[in-house]
Amino acid sequence: MSFVIGSITSTATCALAPNNMILVGDVGGTKTLLEIGTLRDGLWQPELAGRYAAADYPDLHGVVRYFLQEWAAQRRSLDTITHACFGVAGPTSDGRAQMTNLPWMVDGAALSNQFGIACVQVVNDFAAAAHGIEILRDADLVVLQRGEPVPAAPRLVIGAGTGLGVAYLISAGTGCQVIAGETGHTGFAPATREQAELWHDLHARHGRVTAEDVVSGPGLVRIYEYIERMAGRSAAAAGVTPAAIVHDAMELGDPSSLRALDLFIACYGEIAGNCALAVLARGGVYVAGGIAPRIISRLLTGGFLAAFNAKGAHSNTVRKIPVSVVTEERLGLLGCALIASRSSYGR
Repeated sequence: MSFVIGSITSTATCALAPNNMILVGDVGGTKTLLEIGTLRDGLWQPELAGRYAAADYPDLHGVVRYFLQEWAAQRRSLDTITHACFGVAGPTSDGRAQMTNLPWMVDGAALSNQFGIACVQVVNDFAAAAHGIEILRDADLVVLQRGEPVPAAPRLVIGAGTGLGVAYLISAGTGCQVIAGETGHTGFAPATREQAELWHDLHARHGRVTAEDVVSGPGLVRIYEYIERMAGRSAAAAGVTPAAIVHDAMELGDPSSLRALDLFIACYGEIAGNCALAVLARGGVYVAGGIAPRIISRLLTGGFLAAFNAKGAHSNTVRKIPVSVVTEERLGLLGCALIASRSSYGR
């Protein structure tokens, strides 16, 4: 079987000896998740996991160094890390990635040389997430729309967190090709009067408005601040955070937070529907990222799907697209484990 990972094609699975370990990382704008383990029979078995705030480290090397020091204290004598894969929030080229929301350059060759790991890959974080859906369990998904799935059709993974990530899985012969880009930085196209008014407000303040400016953690804060301004109140001085808005909306029923969250959800559904329509993603849409699992009950009320399916002449077609929320936070790590186990890149 052939697997296409970005521009890398592997026709064989790496032969991993029992003591050969994989290091995987999900490197985002706010946090980095790292795990060491093995992939056996499609099941990722981590032996050590760590979660690190990006603000505490000057670069990824510092995070990995600290993590490997922890591993050294508990590793078995014969265990060796032979493969590593890092999903990075930013565009990748030639094994390197300049992060979009952090001043970090992640270089696979430099990581390989510094830490003595023979095979190191650097991929886009949503390319990793797209691979990760292959080994999800049913329990890791909450269905929003059952649709009428077509097995060989394109699939979409989209997720809002610090930014907005998008990747597609396209059938390619006996395998699949993952295509990741920077859809989060394409222009935001409002679909309703309320969204248009939001766009005008943001454009007047910041210029060009991207999808990520609206659908992301910082985007949720911008929406909340916009709502407060329209009500003659100021939110900026309070230092409001995405987590606080979600909490006040979901737990306290705060009117401003609820309105902000519902507008955010409508914008999210609109953008996800546009991305799905672009390739007729009848294989399924997977809503991942850090925010969606925290607001599932609100997503299930229908605002997301109403916007997702409102596609004019093609609304009936879009209603046939299955849509699920991924509740597994470690989706990118699972994808990195799968990529590392399949590819002999770097040998």
